[in-house]
Parts: sequence; C-alpha cells; structure tokens
Amino acid sequence: MEASQTQVDSSALSNRKALTIGAVAKILGREFDDISISKIRYLEDQKLLSPRRTAGGYRLYSQADVERLRDILRMQRDEFLPLRVIRQELAAGSREQGDRGVAAGLRRASSLEPGKGSLLSIEELVEHTGVGPELIKELEDWRLVQPQTIDGQKAYDDTDREIVKACSELSRFGVAGRNLRVLRTSVDREAALLEQVVGPALRSSNHSRRREAIDNLESLAATVNNLTHLLLVRDLRTLTGEG
Repeated sequence: MEASQTQVDSSALSNRKALTIGAVAKILGREFDDISISKIRYLEDQKLLSPRRTAGGYRLYSQADVERLRDILRMQRDEFLPLRVIRQELAAGSREQGDRGVAAGLRRASSLEPGKGSLLSIEELVEHTGVGPELIKELEDWRLVQPQTIDGQKAYDDTDREIVKACSELSRFGVAGRNLRVLRTSVDREAALLEQVVGPALRSSNHSRRREAIDNLESLAATVNNLTHLLLVRDLRTLTGEG
C-alpha cells in the first residue's frame, strides 16, 4: 500500500477512541488481502495483541493496537518471520532500519518455510561468500548445501549462503566438507525426531493448525539447538581441563 494511504488510515484512527475488531479488519484489509477477524483473534491468542475488553467482553482496539498489528502483518509478509521471532522483535522495541536487510536475510536463512527471499546463481554465491566453487561443490556432494534446479540452473537460497559461510570458516582450520558428514547425519536424526512430534499437524489441510505446527517446530528446533550446544560445551571442557 502507498505511504499516503497508511497516513490516511493512521489519521482516521487518531480521531477515534477505539475500534471494533471488524473495523480493524476493514482498515488493514486495504493493505493485507488475507487479513480476517479470525486471523486477528489468532494473533491475540498467541499473545501478540492485547486489546481492551468491554464489560460485555467485546474487543476494542486503540490506535497503538492497530499500528502494532500492522507491524506484525508486515513482518510476516515482508520478512517472512515466524510468530516466535515476531514476538521477540516486538519485545525488543524499535528496530534500526539500516540493520533490517542483513537481519532479515539471516532470519530467512533460519526460517522453516522454504522459498523465501532471493535466489543466487553459483557466480553470485561465490561473490557473496568469497568461497571458491570447488568448496561449494564439495559441500553439495556431502548434502550440506542443497540448491534448487530452476530451468536447468542451480539456485541457492539464504540458508545455502549462510551454510557456505560457516563451512568456509571451518575450512580455515582444515575442516573439509567430508569431515562434516557426521553433522549431516546428526541433523538427519534430529529432523526425524521432530517429525515424529509435529509431523501429523504439518500435513494438516487446516491452515491454522499447520501454522501453529510450524511455530511449534521453530520452538522445538531452537530448544534442540540449545541442548546440542550445551552438550557439546560440556564435552569440550575436557579439552581445556575444566571438565
């Protein structure tokens, strides 16, 4: 939506004390085609919104509530952020505009939803990472990097880019792609474990249930990642004599 339209909406809100959920959906519907009353209620259930309630239980939204909801919807649409990350962003307060591009790219790289962000050719991936095509080819051979094939050409996403950067850092210490296959095997097992937990919900045809499953999977992945790190730290203490 044009900036002028947003200003008009904000101006209209400033002249009203409160809005019903239906009015909020109508206003934001000019910018977000998929907004609905049920979606607003879902975001409230996820503790992202806290509108005032009347004695009769009706929701009343202030201008601040509507602007918060607008920010949430933009982070979902423009930066493809899961609700868990959006909640963290809102809790952190204001965000620096100059940091958004890099931060959004890193978040897309960690998102469980594929197909988000830009795709890079092999030449662009080399330019972005400073890594030679030989190492990239080795990482592909060991399934650490998994590009798409579009019109006969390989296309690498944000996740591939960040994996290449991490592997490049390890290569400085003599760790080659073949040495990382143990990580690939470990990740396969972790993914299989989490699939057992949320797999049925992920395959649901119900959009809300599937969205909730993705959010749960994001949280589970973060917990597993933290646990793996802690277990590794504990084992590595023996190398420093601190175990």
